[in-house]
Amino acid sequence: MDKVYIERELESKIQKYLKRKEIIAIVGARQCGKTTLMKHLLKNLKNSKFISFDDQKILQIFEQDIDLFIKRYIDRIDFLFIDEFQYAKDGGKILKFIYDNYKTKIVLSGSSVIDLSVQSIKFLVGRILVFTLYPLSFEEFLKFKDRNLYDILKRDIKIRNITHNLIRKIYEGYVIFGGYPEVVLAKENEEKIEIIKNIYNTYLLKEIREILQINDDAKLAILIKALALQIGNEVNYNEVSLLTGFKYKELIEKLSILKKTFVCIESRPYFSNKRKELVKSPKFYFLDNGFRNISIDNFQELDKRTDKGPLNENFVASELFKKELKLNYWRTKSGAEVDFVVEKEGKLIPVEVKSIIKKPVYGKSLKSFIISYKPNKGYILSEDYYNVLTLVIVKIKFVAIFLASKLF
Repeated sequence: MDKVYIERELESKIQKYLKRKEIIAIVGARQCGKTTLMKHLLKNLKNSKFISFDDQKILQIFEQDIDLFIKRYIDRIDFLFIDEFQYAKDGGKILKFIYDNYKTKIVLSGSSVIDLSVQSIKFLVGRILVFTLYPLSFEEFLKFKDRNLYDILKRDIKIRNITHNLIRKIYEGYVIFGGYPEVVLAKENEEKIEIIKNIYNTYLLKEIREILQINDDAKLAILIKALALQIGNEVNYNEVSLLTGFKYKELIEKLSILKKTFVCIESRPYFSNKRKELVKSPKFYFLDNGFRNISIDNFQELDKRTDKGPLNENFVASELFKKELKLNYWRTKSGAEVDFVVEKEGKLIPVEVKSIIKKPVYGKSLKSFIISYKPNKGYILSEDYYNVLTLVIVKIKFVAIFLASKLF
C-alpha cells in the first residue's frame, strides 16, 4: 500500500524550475518530508532516477570514482534526485564538474543549510537554487485534515461560529503536536508522541554527532529545554550559560547551530530611536510546537496548560517564519512591548498575540507603538474573536490566531 502523500506548497514552486539548468537543493529539518517530496516530484518525470547518500556504496562511488558515478547515474539520465546530500565530502566541487559538463538536471536534499552554505555553495554560485521545506504550516495541515474547511478559510478571514469552532479544534491538535508529516499521519496521540520523541533523538544523534561532530549533545539538550521554557522572553545569556555550562562564545555558536538546523527561530528587537528604545537580547521560538513540547515532555491539552500563551505565541512565530518574514519584537525602556513587528514592502505591521479576548480592547503597548510609528494597520490575534477598531486612523483587526499566515 502506497504511503499517504500530504500536498506541500513548495511542490508547485519547485515544479516551475524543473526545466531550468540550475541544480535544485531542498533543505530542511530532519523528517519534514524532503524525501517524500522528491519521490513525488520524480513520479511525473520520465527518464529519472533517485539515489541516497545514506547508501554508503553510492556515496563512496560519488566521492572516489566520479567516472563510474557518471556512467551509472548521469549518462542518459534526464533527472537525478540525490537524497541526504549532506554526507558527501567536497560535494559542491564534484557537482560543479557534473553541472558544467553534463545536461542532467540534479535535485538534491540536505538536512540542514550548514553543509550547503559552507562546503557547497562556494562552488555552485549561479548554478544552484535553494528551497527550504519546513514541517507543515497550519494551512497545509488543515488542507490535509479537512479540505472543505481549508477552502472556507482561504476565502475570508471572517468566518462563521460553527466553522470557527471546527477549525479551532483542529488548531488545538496542531499547536500541541506540531506539523511533522509522520506525526500528522499518526492516528493516536501516543503514537504521535513516540514519533516526535524519535525525531528529537534522531536530531541529537545524527545531526549533531554525525554531521556537525558535536559531542556535548547532553548540554545541547539542556539548552533546548531552557529555550523551550522561556518562549516569548528575551534570552539572558549569563543565566543560560550558567545553566548549560556553555561559555559565552560556545553558547552563541550553539544557538547558531539550533537556527541553522531548523530547530529554533530568532526574533530580534526592532528599534529606530536609540534614545528611547533598548537594544535587547533576542527571543527564541521553535520551528515546530511538537518539537518544543517533547523537549519539556508536556503534551497536555491546550486548555489545561499553564504555558498556553507561549504556545500560541510560538505558533504565530513559526507561521510567520514559514512565510519567510523576518521576525522582530518591540520593547521600550518604559516596558511597552509588542510581540511581533513585521516589516513588509517597507511598511511596519504590529502583531499582538492573546489567548482569549472577551471584548475589543487594545493595550497601552500597542497604542504606544502605533503613535510612534504610525503603521497602516495592526493585528491582535486570539483563539476566538473577530472585530475591527480604529486607533489614530489605524485599523486594528482582531483575528483568529490560526489565520496568522493568511494575513501576510
